[in-house]
Amino acid sequence: MKTKPLGRTGLMVSELCFGTMSFGGDADEAMAGQMYKAVRNAGVNFFDTANEYNKGRSEEILGRLIKGERDDLVIATKCFNPTGPDINARGANRRHVVQAVEASLRRLGTDRIDVLFLHRFDTRTPIDEMMRALEDVVRSGKVIYPAVSNWSAWQTQHAVDIQERNTWARLQVVQPMYNLVKRQAEVEILPMAEANGIGVIPYSPGAAGLLSGKYAKQGSGRLKTNKMYEARYGDAWMFEVAEEYTAFCQENGLHPVSTAVAWVGAHPAVTAPIIGARNTDQLKDSLASVDVAMTPELRTKIADLSRTPAPATDRSEELKVAR
Repeated sequence: MKTKPLGRTGLMVSELCFGTMSFGGDADEAMAGQMYKAVRNAGVNFFDTANEYNKGRSEEILGRLIKGERDDLVIATKCFNPTGPDINARGANRRHVVQAVEASLRRLGTDRIDVLFLHRFDTRTPIDEMMRALEDVVRSGKVIYPAVSNWSAWQTQHAVDIQERNTWARLQVVQPMYNLVKRQAEVEILPMAEANGIGVIPYSPGAAGLLSGKYAKQGSGRLKTNKMYEARYGDAWMFEVAEEYTAFCQENGLHPVSTAVAWVGAHPAVTAPIIGARNTDQLKDSLASVDVAMTPELRTKIADLSRTPAPATDRSEELKVAR
């Protein structure tokens, strides 16, 4: 497992980040422990969770697992989504962010959060207030690096501009969705991150299992049981791309899951794709992505199987000229 710099932080993190969304849900504590051991043995030192994952159980289980080696790890968590029935137990306002950080620290059993993501963009709170919330928890010593997840490029850039004007701690990491059938991040988010020296840890590199090929065989999985994933990856063209992609992998002796993760990780703006699993058998294929020789030529061939998003200016003819 190689390591890469995390944006401008000076930290070195593993080229894969392990997401613990399954901890306390699809994976019980025993299985979570097995997966944790497997990724640590593979060289992973970067972990991603969120306060909402399985009502806090993900953070609690991860907190127990990291005891004894906390200082060797980079731990990221998130806040924004509802954590209780109260109308104010949500959002990216200063009050909720401070409360959420305190609760995450207790669940994780640690004295600081290495990377704190605002999980979503809060339409009720001005961006300067959200950035002040991050500044507050950074100044308190409870968070080291501020970050955002699922924000657009303009929102992120505006936030960075506000922070720089106020000499506040700057956004250091973003977490967008990115995979072969969800490529909108290529248009502005990834270039913006590169231009600002911001680390990028994309989630869903395997498109919730769509790129594994199991749906072509009428297998089971989140796309058939989870309404959110069904809506996200329900377009017919996405299944067509997945079918072509898995056929391409079979013809070229490539594992579709390993290759999907490697394809995301090979983008020059990407620091570490987030991999996740429900069990150790699933995990093996994602970990094997580091062994895929993802050359620029191979990456282009795979990209050509999917739809290339229009550029920010919508002058799509320029894409043809560039190629």
